[in-house]
Amino acid sequence: MNASGEGAEEVGILRALHRLEDIFLALLLGMMIVLAPLQIFLRNFFDAGIGWIDPFLRVLVLWVGLMGAVAASRADRHIHIDAASKLLSPRVASMLGIFTSIFTAAVAGLVSWHSWRFVADEWEFGSVAFSGVPAWMTEVVIPMAFGFIALRYGLRTVAGIKSLLADGGDDGEPVSPATGGGAP
Repeated sequence: MNASGEGAEEVGILRALHRLEDIFLALLLGMMIVLAPLQIFLRNFFDAGIGWIDPFLRVLVLWVGLMGAVAASRADRHIHIDAASKLLSPRVASMLGIFTSIFTAAVAGLVSWHSWRFVADEWEFGSVAFSGVPAWMTEVVIPMAFGFIALRYGLRTVAGIKSLLADGGDDGEPVSPATGGGAP
C-alpha cells in the first residue's frame, strides 16, 4: 500500500475514534438529561426519589467534564490566550505553539500518572462510591482523560516540530502545530 493509502487509513481510524468519543459523550449527557428531571419529578410529585441518582449524577458531571476536555483537546479548542500568536511572526508563533503543546502534554501526563496512583489506591482499599459501586470505577476517567490529552498534545508537538523543520515557517503563512501544516 502506498503512503497516501496509509495516511487515508490513519485518518479513517482517527475519525472513527473521534466519532466514538462523541457518541460516548452524548450518551453520558443524555443520561444526565433523563435522570436529573426524573429525580426532580419524583421528589416534587411523590415526595420520594431514587437514592443512587444524586451521587450518580455527580459522577456523570465529572465524566462529562473530562470527556468534554478530551474532545476539546482533539482540535486544540481548550481555553487559551491567543494574543501572542497574533503579534508574532509565523515561525515564532509556531515555536510558541510547540512549547505550549510540550507544556500541556507534560502537565496532563503528570496529572494522569498521579491520578492512576490515586485510582489504584482506591481499588486496593476497596472504597465504595455509592450503592455498592467501587469508587475506582467512578474515578478511572480522571487518569484516562488526562492520558488522552497528554497523548494528543505529545503528538501535536511532534507534528509541529516536523512541520516547522519541513516548512521553516519562511513562506509567510503560519504553521499550526494543531494541524501540522499551514493555516487554513
